[in-house]
Amino acid sequence: MKQDNEKNFPCTNPCKNRKIAIIYTGGTIGMERSENGYAPSPNSLQQTLDSISDLHHPDMPEWSLLEFSPLLDSSNIAVNEWNKIGQAVANLYDLYDGFVILHGTDTMAYSASALSFMLEGLGKPVIFTGSQIPLCELRSDGRDNIINSLLIAGSGRAREVCVYFNGVLLRGNRSTKQSSDHLLAFESPNYPHLADAGIDLQYRDDAIHPAQDGPLHFKPFAQVPIGVIKVFPGIQFELFESIMTDKLKGVVLETFGAGNIPSYGGNLLPIIEKAYRSGTIVTVCSQCMQGTVSLGAYATSKALHDIGAVNGRDMTTEAALTKLYYLFSLGLPKEEIKEQMSRSLRGELSE
Repeated sequence: MKQDNEKNFPCTNPCKNRKIAIIYTGGTIGMERSENGYAPSPNSLQQTLDSISDLHHPDMPEWSLLEFSPLLDSSNIAVNEWNKIGQAVANLYDLYDGFVILHGTDTMAYSASALSFMLEGLGKPVIFTGSQIPLCELRSDGRDNIINSLLIAGSGRAREVCVYFNGVLLRGNRSTKQSSDHLLAFESPNYPHLADAGIDLQYRDDAIHPAQDGPLHFKPFAQVPIGVIKVFPGIQFELFESIMTDKLKGVVLETFGAGNIPSYGGNLLPIIEKAYRSGTIVTVCSQCMQGTVSLGAYATSKALHDIGAVNGRDMTTEAALTKLYYLFSLGLPKEEIKEQMSRSLRGELSE
């Protein structure tokens, strides 16, 4: 039985008159076989898409393809590339009703999180998708991912940055890659699916973030020194002391469980406290896929709270990292960045 907040939304009328921009940045979906294995094939995706008859069905939205040059391997995508993708959406924003961004899976959750922050005032769907198997292969998952992403973008229901993969629509800044070899490559462990693609596309209207008040304003990220430290058993904290200087503007600390760190003679806290006094924003996230940080719930996390670390709650590392880039790029003072890190700006955490 369908829940009241899961409604069928037939796309026949709403979608076919919409214009969607497909922005191809690179990734597995458009790769072809070569003597060195799968590799990007510039200027060939248009022909591949033209050969998929369903993409030209009368009920599909009208679409156009923009291809990046050079095509990007997602493992090489960072701040400059996030800015390039965001700028492409901003440049085309008034010409299209929605956007489908084809992207490699390795860093898709980072890019989706980054765009959710840099596209201020977003009021149209921006759907990231890709594939685990290239379109050139018989069993490619890319075909259905593109078709459903276009239908979702054309429907105008989810007017936020999303990730669509293998039948599920996720909030972009809640998503994380969970598998390198299963077709369901992404999940949002701390937030419901925005939609599920079964016989019908079933949306959860109560989960979809309200569209922002436009007009769109694109805020590119600055090159800010930000790091991620993952706590592990036996960690030698002194190895990190050299990087915890006033040059490090922000750090995401991936802790055990609900925000716990090992004591090991108290070596870590002085290092973090020194960084904090130097102006570094320390945000605590959990290594657990599901759950939330609760600083102070255990003695091993209370000390982080006492020295001024930010409780990242149920944010993913991808969201916390890109949010830090965004807030520092706004030029905000330290205390305001701390305050904004603990607030939900784009639905990235539960308050």
